Amino acid sequence: MEIMTNDNWLLTVGTFLPLVGVLVMLFIPKAEEQLLKTVAVITAGATLAVGILTLFRFDYGQAEKLQFFVDVTWIEVIRSNYTIGLDGISLPLYFLSMVVTFLVIIYTWDNMPDAGNPKSFLILMLVLQVGMAGTFVAQDLILFFVFFEVVLLPMYFMIGVWGGEHRQYASLKFFLYTMFGSAFMLVAFLALFFQTGAESFSFMHLVSAGGLISNEVQVWIFAGMFLGFAVKVPMFPFHTWLPDAHTQAPTQGSVILAAILLKLGTYGFVRIAIPMLPEGARAWAPVIAILAVIGIIYGALGCLAQTDMKRLIAFSSVAHMGFVMLGISTLTTLGINAALFGMVAHGLITGMLFFVAGSVKHRYHTLEISRLSGMLKQMPRMGWILGFAAMASLGLPGLAGFWGEFPAILAAYSPGFGLNVTLFRTLMVIAAVGTVLAAAYLLWLYQRTAFGEPSPEFSGQTPHPVGAGVNADHHADHHDEIRDVTPIEWIAWTPFLVAIVVFGVYPQLMFGVMDPAVSELVARLGESLNP
Repeated sequence: MEIMTNDNWLLTVGTFLPLVGVLVMLFIPKAEEQLLKTVAVITAGATLAVGILTLFRFDYGQAEKLQFFVDVTWIEVIRSNYTIGLDGISLPLYFLSMVVTFLVIIYTWDNMPDAGNPKSFLILMLVLQVGMAGTFVAQDLILFFVFFEVVLLPMYFMIGVWGGEHRQYASLKFFLYTMFGSAFMLVAFLALFFQTGAESFSFMHLVSAGGLISNEVQVWIFAGMFLGFAVKVPMFPFHTWLPDAHTQAPTQGSVILAAILLKLGTYGFVRIAIPMLPEGARAWAPVIAILAVIGIIYGALGCLAQTDMKRLIAFSSVAHMGFVMLGISTLTTLGINAALFGMVAHGLITGMLFFVAGSVKHRYHTLEISRLSGMLKQMPRMGWILGFAAMASLGLPGLAGFWGEFPAILAAYSPGFGLNVTLFRTLMVIAAVGTVLAAAYLLWLYQRTAFGEPSPEFSGQTPHPVGAGVNADHHADHHDEIRDVTPIEWIAWTPFLVAIVVFGVYPQLMFGVMDPAVSELVARLGESLNP
């Protein structure tokens, strides 16, 4: 792979700048809430500004090459370097992590979780940003692993301290599942390192040397990576931590988890597992495809069974990430492009759905679907935004979600490198049925929450019944707090809404950036699999 080394300071600054804000905030007393919020917004804004500069300096004519490349000795004794770089595959996800963190911190200005201590909450969010950005720019396996794990602790504390009533259970489950996967992933990384001659952990070295490992060994090493990344995605049957984590997490945690953290797993498949272990990828592709399609159908059926709005959105992520993994499993340019587009689209759309769910929770103090209705009458703008996000999520043409699902299904018609065509075409048909189920659960959710008359419980017409799951005194003037979208919410949400339309109408904006790098990846696969 060729390298371009222009502006090689940009990625380091873009990745570690949030730590400057963290250092400043450590010296501010936690009682100074406004000052802490201001520092957090300025830090996230400055990081986003570096990201925007990166977008402008990126050479889109050579998107398949690593740009802003840095390679410095780090841990010499284990031959691991501080190696970072950015190409067309990682650029959209790297930038998305900055945008999402900035907008989530803006949203927090008015919507700080109730558990108190805003100082710790904002610091954790900035540390999370470092881990997310670092994972997408790392070009060394040990560096990748460190960033991949850095993300774990802030999210564990965000769920465990600021989450719902079952937060300790959800945070422990999230931590243990991910650590279980990471242990296998680390063993796979070490096996790959020793099998390729133990010269370097650099991606470029391992991609060129990985194809020399015997087929059987590749299949076993791929199995370890598969476990690590599949838990993070999460793929069926490793998905059970996700609904609990999402449901108990504060709104900010849910948005970041849906928008970025689930992508670390799918990104790992595209960036590490498939290029470094081509034979392993070909052997595992049918398994990945079958599990992906089971996830699509299972996730959709799971959604239909939910009574809690946030839990329903969480189960929809299992289905949507199924489409991403189906695209990846085809090992074709079209499929991997669709998967990468689907990652960004899912981040924008599901992030938006969790934002709306969080704001509904702030106003109604419940997310029980049976108790919510008439949103279009009580909060028309919020109702329309929920409808828009639901339409985007079910894959309506003209919105971003469509370009993640439709090409992934299409790619399954002719998978690459001698994969079983009959199997993939059968899975294609089943996945297409999944899109119908997606429409069913999203429209059903929308119908029950937005249409009809507002519930008497929240319209001030009748007193709130004691023992209906929420403190009755708290609701004496409940209808007074039910207000429509606030200015801060508009500021945080508008970029999401605009991006969903822009990428839906003109998907080439993103495909154009990703396609050269994806084409080169698939061409290199071809050289390894069809010498």
